[in-house]
Formats: sequence, structure tokens, C-alpha cells
Amino acid sequence: MAQPDLPSSMKAQVITAFNTPYTLITTPLPSLDSPSSSPHDLLIKVSAASYCHTDAVLAAGQMPPYPLSFPHIGCHEFAGTVISSSPNSPEFPPGTRVGVPGRSFHPCGHCFECSTAPDSANPDSDPPGYSVYCPVSINNGISGPGGFREYAVVDARQVTPIPDGLTAVDTAVLMCAGVTVYAALRRCGLEKRRRVAIMGCGGGLGHLGLQFAAKMGYKVIGVDVKDEPLALARDIAKTATETRIVDARVEEAADLVAQLGEEDQKTHRGDMGVDAVIILPESQRAFDYGVALLRNHGKCVVVSFPEKGFHVSARDVVFRDISVAGSLVGSNKVLGEMLAFAAEHGVRARIKTFSLARLNHLVEEYHKGEGGKLVVDMELED
Repeated sequence: MAQPDLPSSMKAQVITAFNTPYTLITTPLPSLDSPSSSPHDLLIKVSAASYCHTDAVLAAGQMPPYPLSFPHIGCHEFAGTVISSSPNSPEFPPGTRVGVPGRSFHPCGHCFECSTAPDSANPDSDPPGYSVYCPVSINNGISGPGGFREYAVVDARQVTPIPDGLTAVDTAVLMCAGVTVYAALRRCGLEKRRRVAIMGCGGGLGHLGLQFAAKMGYKVIGVDVKDEPLALARDIAKTATETRIVDARVEEAADLVAQLGEEDQKTHRGDMGVDAVIILPESQRAFDYGVALLRNHGKCVVVSFPEKGFHVSARDVVFRDISVAGSLVGSNKVLGEMLAFAAEHGVRARIKTFSLARLNHLVEEYHKGEGGKLVVDMELED
């Protein structure tokens, strides 16, 4: 498969061992003509690559067996421009701007996940032949190389065109953080004007979740425990209708529930609280606080995956009919819907940008825990 005139090498940031800084290297460009190529492959020039919590977990060795080998190129939420494509992907001609999530690169196309058609139980599934849940597909940035490089091969079935009005930097953060929290909100199954709580509301996913939830027409309770993320969340809440930000260090869940009951003129505990809660932090305290906010028959949607898991109270599940569900990113169909929604409603992450060469500075900034999203902008000079 012919490629246009391109440089023979590119810059990439790699980890060579767990718990070590990234190393900037020069490496050959990926090719559409390699033995592992698919007819659906696209070669893109990466414009922006966003740093996710999962990148930190992976680099710390907390996602065995990944990465499968070193050196490893991280980043599973990025965006770029198509340089070369195959006849199988006429909808992505060279010059098309695309957003790229990590899942699902080269799915098998015939397993249960890939062959299951959308139905009433899961109308957001992709058409048969492709699934983000395919057990043998590659995840860019986790089981395979990701976006911390100048060029990348991606699967045309996994990408989505970038709408006008969104930059590559805007889009990159939405390819995991955005679609993950958007899909989690969809998983809550709420009608407009119902209440949803977002635990960890000032983080990368959380501050996007505040915006999506408000634009979806929900009453929103954002909860956090750190000064900087709370400040970010409160700033967002200034322009988000019916959004309340709570510092869990000073306000107990029971007191908040009582206040909501008074607002709703409810007197029985089972009637008071929120209809759904999304758990973003890897904290048992956050989980317990979130579940305590739920009214009877409420839904707890878990996005985070702490190494030791969460303890779930059987009393809540049995006597209060609390349901617990997990949510992992979203289908390609939901990805496109989310990106269009963000473009239309002005959902934007609060972002700090760094050059590719300054990725380790980005990681240092991430560990300060100040909220928002951190992105490598390939247009920035070193």
C-alpha cells in the first residue's frame, strides 16, 4: 500500500521500565504495508495526545500484563490528520481530521462481541463486525503503541471525524475522558430534570461530566475533596444550570441528603437524595459517600477500577434496591454522538498543553492533582 513522501523516522516518547520517566527517541515511522496491517488501516499525523489516569496506572505497573513489551509508547486518547488511507476507507481521505480512542484497534470481527448486533438491550452497540469489547483487539497506548509519537497507524472503524469548531487538542481529551463520562451518564438512564451526582467532579473526567450532565438537562451534584479540583468545578458551575458543588471534607452525605429532601419536600429517607451517582475516584470513601447520596432504587455507575476493588454493602443492595453497574468507554457510535454533542453545546475541557519533548514535565504536573486535562500539543516547540 503506497504512502506519500514522508520522513523515514519520527520522534516518540517511550517508557522502558515501570516507574521510570519517559524517554524521547527517534524511531521508524509505522507503515501501512507491515505484515500486521489491516485493510482498514489509516496512517495519521498526530496533532495532539492527551494524558489519562490510565497512563499513570500503566506506567506504574498496575495493569498487568500490559504493556506487553518495552519500550512502550503510551497515550490512548489522541487526534490527528489522515495522511494515507486504503480503498476500504473512502470516508477518511487524506486531510481528514480524526479523533482516536484507544479501543478497539484490529478487532477480530467474528467473536461474540463483534458479531452481536445492536438490540433493545444495548442499542448503542456498533454494527456487527466491530466491537470495542473484542477480547483480542489491540488497545492503542495500552496493549499496543499509542499517541505519544508524531505518526500512528489507526483503525478506520475506531476513529471519528472531528466536527468544525473543535481543535485537535479539544478532541484528544474527549477520546477517553469525554466518551467515558458521557457513556457513564447515558448508563444512568435518567430523564431530564432528574438528579445525578459526580464523585471526583474536578478531575479530568469529572469536570467534563459536570458540563455534559448540565447540558443533558440533569440537576447535578458535583463532589470532590481537594482545593484545586473544587475551584475548577465551582468555576464550571457558574455557567452550568442547576449544578451544585460539594466539598466532602466539610459536608456529610447524610446532611446533603436531608437538604435535598427539604428542597423536594420529601420526608422519608427512601425518597431523598439523587437518582444516580458516577464514581470516578479510586477511593472507598468516595464510593461510600456516593452510595449514601442515592435515594432508594438509585443507580451507582462505577468507572474507576482500584487495584483492590470496592466493598459494596449488601444492605444497600438488598434493602434499598441500589443497583451497581460498570461503564467502560463507549461504542464508536456513542463516540461520534458525544463529539457532536460537545461541539454543539460547547463542552470543553480545561487544558494545559506541553510539547512532546516536555512530556515528563506534564507527568509532574499531573501528579499535583490540580484537575483538568494535560495534553501534548505537537505544534508546540520543544
